[in-house]
Amino acid sequence: MKGALDSLRAWASHALSHAGRRIAPGSAGCTKSEREALMQEIALLERRCADLERANTAATAANQAKSRFLASASHEIRSPLNSIYGYAQLLERNEGRNALQAARIIRRSSEHLASLVEGLLDLSHVESGALRLQREVIRFPALLEQVVDMFEPQAEAKGLHFRLECPPKLPEFVRGDQKRLRQVLINLVSNAIKFTDSGQVTLKVAYRNDLAIFEIADTGIGIGPDDIDHIFDPFHSRSDELAKRPGVGLGLSITQALVQVMGGEIRVESRLGEGSRFTVRLMLSQPQSHPADTTPTTVITGYSGRRRTILVVDDDEAQRSLLASLLEPLGFTVLTAGDADSAVAIAGESGPDLVLLDITMPGRTGWDVADALRQAHGTTIRIVMLSANAHEHHPGGDGDMPNDMFLLKPFEFSNLLDVISAQLWIEWTGSGSSAAGRAAEGVPDVRPPLPAATRPHFAEIERLVRTGHVRGIESQIDAIAASHPAALPVAQEMRACLDAFDLKALAAIARTSQNDAV
Repeated sequence: MKGALDSLRAWASHALSHAGRRIAPGSAGCTKSEREALMQEIALLERRCADLERANTAATAANQAKSRFLASASHEIRSPLNSIYGYAQLLERNEGRNALQAARIIRRSSEHLASLVEGLLDLSHVESGALRLQREVIRFPALLEQVVDMFEPQAEAKGLHFRLECPPKLPEFVRGDQKRLRQVLINLVSNAIKFTDSGQVTLKVAYRNDLAIFEIADTGIGIGPDDIDHIFDPFHSRSDELAKRPGVGLGLSITQALVQVMGGEIRVESRLGEGSRFTVRLMLSQPQSHPADTTPTTVITGYSGRRRTILVVDDDEAQRSLLASLLEPLGFTVLTAGDADSAVAIAGESGPDLVLLDITMPGRTGWDVADALRQAHGTTIRIVMLSANAHEHHPGGDGDMPNDMFLLKPFEFSNLLDVISAQLWIEWTGSGSSAAGRAAEGVPDVRPPLPAATRPHFAEIERLVRTGHVRGIESQIDAIAASHPAALPVAQEMRACLDAFDLKALAAIARTSQNDAV
């Protein structure tokens, strides 16, 4: 860029000098029209030089901003990585005095790294228009409590008072993208605590007519007039006081992008030295029906119903071992495969209920395996892509892709359990679960078996869901309800899903019930 600009400057200078001699008073062989043409040429060259100067200035500023960002990002990566590396070495040498504390530090550091990577990916997805939103049922108060639980220790460590203000009649459930909503709140609360040295941070929530308003206010250093107009710009060169604080400077850019993608708006009010207030407005409608299990599980120890089989396919042995260690204690039969051919063969022999499938493997990819499994087994096997390849993210479940769902690595164990529960339509048991509560009341965990006569109706519902034939689905549900008293609870669940037009959940119930009918 600089070389091209210097060359153009030299050429323009020569051209201007030559043109100046040609149009100078008393010069021979230059008519009035030629002088006018030369004047226009000079003006054009001057405009081009000015445009190039501005472009060069902007490019230099952008390069400097990105250099600062890379230096900051390097620090943000190396700090938690050093904690992970150091504590892992201590545990490996059996020199860790407190293994539980080491595990917590490793987990927090890993979450920080994952958040940084997710933020960069989110920004690139938003800029390319490839960011996809999930529409799911969110436990609204529980989500807010999670954010408070996450940041209360951090606020207390700085001597800050962190409080949540909610109306008494906040809806228990709303619909939206839980991951993105949580990310927006975490980014804003994290910033408020980061830039507040004394006083308080408040998360205030209001809800009316499906409109949720979040206000995150602090008594921190505030934002100056030079920064307020560019606070949401990525790679913006911040003032010295803001730049002193840790971070890569992408949080607010990502937050604004996520809010806009979700159809909302975000505003900021701030005075230097007095604090800031960020306001987010989002439409979060209430679902027509609540999830079947409305009691959050605190400690999951198993699940009700027959034993399920899960096939884990990953070329990394450590990943296969990790998933087996997580799932086998819960009562699952876990089979593993390290390549595509083994996965297809094992699935053909054992007929697993669910396949957790990596994408990048030697030879055939995970998508090839998913296609083969879908052709061989139809919808009787649920397929969840469990991969770190964010660029191949396809949510699935729409009939266009062979997978039913996609979970990006690294993942929260609770998120994996949510996915398994949704795909296999199982109910968790354990401390705090609804199944445990019913057991304490003397109610059996396992429902009465469904009659074999209902199996064709469930199969027909699966087919009708793919075409969206609502009246036909209603007819089949009525037939199931009339077949046997034991089928009434399932019919009621299916009607609730149909009322909410949650066809994915409806298909899951039909598929599971078809397998369970005897």
